[in-house]
Amino acid sequence: MKIKADEFERRFDNGEDVSAYLEVEEARRPAIEHRRVNVDFPGWMVESLDREAKRLGVTRQSVIKMWIADRLERKAS
Repeated sequence: MKIKADEFERRFDNGEDVSAYLEVEEARRPAIEHRRVNVDFPGWMVESLDREAKRLGVTRQSVIKMWIADRLERKAS
């Protein structure tokens, strides 16, 4: 179901559920292209990553991404 942008905005601003008007299958984050990278880690490193992930309540992949993003941001400043 499609509606005009001003109608969508009005409903959104009124706190109505507008999820029926979104095409989430087609949603993309602008300027973010995901690319897969395979990295081999020694066992002790994977175990450390898993402990940290458990402590934070996130996945191993999330820990790796957070740490790499942090390092790259610090290096860029």
